[in-house]
Amino acid sequence: MDYNFDKVFDRRHTNCLKYDFMEEFHKPEDVMSLWVADMDFQSPKEVREALVRAAEHGIYGYTDTKQDYYEAVAGWFEEGFSWRPEAEWMIKVPGVVFAISTAIRGLTEPEDAVLIQTPVYHPFTKSIERNGRKVIRNSLCYENGKYVIDFDDFENKIRDNHVKLFVLCSPHNPVGRVWSREELVRMGEICQAYGVVIVSDEIHCDFTYPGHKHTVYASLGEKFADHSIICTAPSKTFNLAGLQISNIFISNSDVRRRFVRALNRTGYMSPNLMGIYAAQTAYEYGRPWMEALKAYLADNLEFVRSFIREELPGIRLVEPEGTYLIWLDCSGLGYSNEELNYKVLNDAKLWLDEGSMFGEEGKGFQRINIACPKSILEEAMWRFKKLM
Repeated sequence: MDYNFDKVFDRRHTNCLKYDFMEEFHKPEDVMSLWVADMDFQSPKEVREALVRAAEHGIYGYTDTKQDYYEAVAGWFEEGFSWRPEAEWMIKVPGVVFAISTAIRGLTEPEDAVLIQTPVYHPFTKSIERNGRKVIRNSLCYENGKYVIDFDDFENKIRDNHVKLFVLCSPHNPVGRVWSREELVRMGEICQAYGVVIVSDEIHCDFTYPGHKHTVYASLGEKFADHSIICTAPSKTFNLAGLQISNIFISNSDVRRRFVRALNRTGYMSPNLMGIYAAQTAYEYGRPWMEALKAYLADNLEFVRSFIREELPGIRLVEPEGTYLIWLDCSGLGYSNEELNYKVLNDAKLWLDEGSMFGEEGKGFQRINIACPKSILEEAMWRFKKLM
């Protein structure tokens, strides 16, 4: 099929967080929004048609899934990642951040230590702090334009702080790393040695660039799966975030029991009806759309790469291995972090995610979402030139 990702849709006046909440977020009305991680593309046609059929039925009662839903989800991961989870491992929740908070409550006690690798998706920190746990940071090392793991610090932080849980971002948001099998094994073996459960946020797993392949953490082997919680969702892949459906996989029966017990305490009962229809349909029919989308995103990335090289000498692209969120090192512009954030918003008129929200290590950086029509991205990059 011919997919038109160049088409620009007006998302205003749809209660869209990305475009309709400038005032609430204290942003100028004339900024371009390339911040929050959803896409400016319509979901696959098959998904839209399935939702219309469900809406036209007219009864929206309590809902759950049957075997065909599991088969669609499991088949997706088997085909894409050579990993087939068991049906009994699957737990449906509204979102990955919801799952992370549930795991924190179910597998740790107040004041226990939880490890993250900063700069990282900021709800990780909030989920830990809001649940009364202690945040331990294993800062990623920025070396020659690439982020790597300080494994000595990783192990020392776990041992010295008696870490109980490690929230892994894989692929990593915002720095774009797709962790190698060797890196995952090394982190996993350290965690196993100290009895640390890994909560692996793999929501961006479908977005990798040529030369990089995502490895589901649990696919490393039984001993790795046995101490992990694998968090997945169709929301990033198919632009379904507003439908509130995620699929969590826990092979260890004791870990799963503790997670479900914490889940039950929230009062959450059954998944969103529309989310079920959308997720199953996307996993059954959405692969051609996703592959076309990935090619379009690769072209967008190449445009940004070339534009920075030719027009923005003070900005450095941290080459992404995955995700549609790119991480820009703006330290070469010579501004303080506060000046940079002010100028991006008020001079360039761009609403991006300030690097500092991902941790102290993100100061001097900006995160930009390239999952938009190329014409929008082109205008955004020309606006960036106003910072020169």
